[in-house]
Amino acid sequence: MEEGLDFETFYRRELPGLVRATFLLEPDRDDAEELAQEAMVRVYERWDRVRDMASPGGYVYRVALNLHRRRARSLAVRARHLVALRARLRDAPAPDAHRELAEAIASLSVRRRQAFLLVDWLGMTSEEAGRILGIAPASVRSRASRARSELRARLQVEEDG
Repeated sequence: MEEGLDFETFYRRELPGLVRATFLLEPDRDDAEELAQEAMVRVYERWDRVRDMASPGGYVYRVALNLHRRRARSLAVRARHLVALRARLRDAPAPDAHRELAEAIASLSVRRRQAFLLVDWLGMTSEEAGRILGIAPASVRSRASRARSELRARLQVEEDG
């Protein structure tokens, strides 16, 4: 533990090595730098606790690794959703079904449509979508759930009618 370590000194000392390390996880230089910067942001947000840790440097590396894992899981989930969506679209009965779905989605309020598309179509977590929309993750979950309910009701009525 370094007595009186300020964040700026920590940042300047740790960032170059952190970028090199994240480059091993993200072989694109820009992605590696973005991952390192995001880890530093997370550490800065908790600096009052982190600076007193036995190894603030170790903590920032662990944060970067956790962020990378979260991104990898998120990408895997999105890929599975896209593969499943592609299969459903390929097996869809007719272009009319696509038009009906597009119209049903367009009929949602902007808020619900945004949450639905980010979470259900793009596979983002409610936390990721919340950061994009500037709202709490619970609000994202609520809006997406209501959007799904509206879509089920609308598409069911059209199917029955």
